[in-house]
Amino acid sequence: MRRPVAALATGILVAAVLTPTSAQAQPATADENGPPDWAAAAIVRSGGISTTKSSDTARRPAGPNPFLALLPDPGAADHAAWRDYLKAKSEQRATQLEKQRAQQRAAAANPLLADENEPAGIRGGNDSPATAQRIAGFGTGKKDNNRLRILGQLSPEQLDPEEIAPTPEDDGAIPLAGETGFGETADAVTVSAQIGDGPHGSAGTGTGTGDFDWYELTGTAGDTATFDINTPTGDLDSVLILASADGEALAFNDDSDGLDSQLRYTFTEDGTYYLLVTGFPALPADPFDPASGDGAGTEGPYTLTMDTAEQDVDFFAVQLRVGDVVGASVEGQAAQVTVYDPQRREVHGSGQDASGIYPPTSPLPGGGNAVTEHVADVAGWHYVGVSAGSGRYDITVEAYRPGLEGQRPRQTIFLDFDGARLNTAIFGGPGVRTLSPLQAFLGRWGLTNDDEDALIDAIIATVRENLHHDMVESGLNPKYDLRILNSRDHADPFGQANVSRIIVGGTIEESGIPTIGIAQYIDPGNFGTEDSALVLLDVLSEPAGPDTSLNTYLTGESDRIAFVGRAVGNVTAHEAGHYLGDWHVDQFNDQPNIMDQGGNFPVMFAVGPDGVGGTADDPDVDFGEDVLNPGEGFTGVEDTLSRIALTVTR
Repeated sequence: MRRPVAALATGILVAAVLTPTSAQAQPATADENGPPDWAAAAIVRSGGISTTKSSDTARRPAGPNPFLALLPDPGAADHAAWRDYLKAKSEQRATQLEKQRAQQRAAAANPLLADENEPAGIRGGNDSPATAQRIAGFGTGKKDNNRLRILGQLSPEQLDPEEIAPTPEDDGAIPLAGETGFGETADAVTVSAQIGDGPHGSAGTGTGTGDFDWYELTGTAGDTATFDINTPTGDLDSVLILASADGEALAFNDDSDGLDSQLRYTFTEDGTYYLLVTGFPALPADPFDPASGDGAGTEGPYTLTMDTAEQDVDFFAVQLRVGDVVGASVEGQAAQVTVYDPQRREVHGSGQDASGIYPPTSPLPGGGNAVTEHVADVAGWHYVGVSAGSGRYDITVEAYRPGLEGQRPRQTIFLDFDGARLNTAIFGGPGVRTLSPLQAFLGRWGLTNDDEDALIDAIIATVRENLHHDMVESGLNPKYDLRILNSRDHADPFGQANVSRIIVGGTIEESGIPTIGIAQYIDPGNFGTEDSALVLLDVLSEPAGPDTSLNTYLTGESDRIAFVGRAVGNVTAHEAGHYLGDWHVDQFNDQPNIMDQGGNFPVMFAVGPDGVGGTADDPDVDFGEDVLNPGEGFTGVEDTLSRIALTVTR
C-alpha cells in the first residue's frame, strides 16, 4: 500500500525549451522551485518524481493526461502518478475485455500454447533475437491462430551479496561517500542504513536541510548494475540518483515498487561512480555540499542491494504481415516486454501497462505487469522479448488486422473551426463547456477577419500535407484512405460512422483543461474511429515572450498567415496522430517529429535557424522514425508515419 506524502507546492520538473536562435534544445536546468540543476535533466528524462503519493491509484491525478496532451510544460506533469492511474484503468479494461470474450468463447478459438524450450535455471539458449525460439502457427493468415500464450521462466544469475557496514555520518555529499568495494572487490553488496540519522536530518544538530547517504562504487564499461531499495518498515519514500565523479546525474528512479526505488544502469565508461539515497522530496542543490538540501524529506530505515548479476532475457519469434497490429502483455515474475522488428531493432519496449489509454473498441491485450504493441511495417519474423525478473511468467501475444481494413465508409477527420459545445469530461475536464471559434483569436496574432479564410486554408493544407500527402507519398499502403473535411466548407458529419473530429478553438478557462492540445485516446490499429481532440488557442496566441506563443516568433519579416497556419496545423496533426495510434517521441534529440512531446515548441512550430517564424528557412516537420519519449516509460524507435499509413486503410 502506498503511504500518503504531502505533494510539493510547485511542479517538481522543468521541461527544456528551444531558444529561438538555437538549432536544437537540450534538457534545461531547473529554477529554484524545481529539482537542482545537476539532477534536473536525469529526472525529466526518467519521467519525473511522483508528487502524488496516494494509496488510491484509481484516483485520477490532477491536470490533463500527459500521454495524450501537448502540454505547455510537460515537465510539470506527474508522469509517475499517471502511470499508476493508467495501470488501474488498464486492469479494469482487461477485465471488461475478458468478460466480452467469455460471452463469445464458444465461437472463438483457444489461443495457441507454447512453452519455453530453454530449461529452468539456464541462460543463453534464447537470450537474443538471433537465438529466439520460433513459434509457428501464429499470425493473421487464414490458417493461423492470432492469439498466443507463452509460458516460461527467467533465471538470472544468483549472487550472494557481501554485507557491508553502513558509513558513519556524515556521508551526505560525494566527497564524504562511503566506500562499498562494489565493482572492484565485490560484484554484489548489501547495506542496511537509515535516512534521518545524519546531522542534517530532521532530528540532527545541523541545518535540517535533509539527510543524504552517498555511496562510492566502481563501474566497468558494458556491465549492468542493479541498485535496489527495500523498506519493510518505516515511512521512507526512497529516491535513487546515480552520478559520475564530477557530479553529473546519470540516472534516476522514484517509486519503482510502491514507494521503494530500483535503478538499473549500464556503464558506458570505466570509472568511479556515486549513488545517492534520499527520502522524497529532499534533494541536494550541490552534490558536493551535505548541507545544500531544500529541507528534510521522508525518513526511515532501508536496505540497499547493489549487484552486477547477469540478467536472463527470453526471446520468441513470430511471423507478422505488413500492417499487422500486435500486442503483448506479461504476467508473473517479469516486468519488461519488448517487440523487435525483422532487422532486430527495438521498436517498442515497456515496463508498464498503459493499455487503459486504448479506446474501448481496441482488442489489444492488457492488464499485465508490462504491455507493449507494434504495427508491423515489414513482413517477416518479429521478436518478443521478456526480461526484468526471476521466476515463471505468462505472456499473452495477439495480432489483428487494422480496424477499418475492408470496411466502408472510410475514415474521416473533421476540423471544426466554428467553436463547439461539448462534454470535456472525455478529456478529464469539468463537463459540458462552450469553446470559442478560431475567428475570436485572429486579432491576437495581428490578423483581421479578412484573413480568416486564408488562415483556415493554411491550417487545412498543413494537416493534409501531414496526414494525407506524406502518407500517400510513403507508398506504404496503396489503400490508404483518409478524408479531411472542415466546418467552413462542409456540413458537420460528427456522429456518423468513422468520423473523428478536432476542435480548433477555445481556451483553457473555457475548457477547464490546462493544455494546448489533447486527444481522447491512443489507438494503435485505429480500432476506434469516432474520437475527439482539442487544439486550444489561448496559449498559442499569448503576447510575445513564452516559447509556447506563436507571437514570440513573429516579426515584420514574417508571413503571419503561413506561420500561424503551419504551426496550428502541426499541433492539429499531432493530436490526430494520437488517436490514429502514435505515442510521444523525444523532443530533445536532433530529429524533429510531429509527435514530439511538448517543451520544445520552436521545433513543433517549425521555426527555422533565424528564430523567426514565417520566413524562407522554416523547415517542414513531418511524421517519421524517432525515439520514443524516455520520460513516458517506453523504449525503442517508433515510426509515427507508418503506424498511421498502415492502419488508416479501406
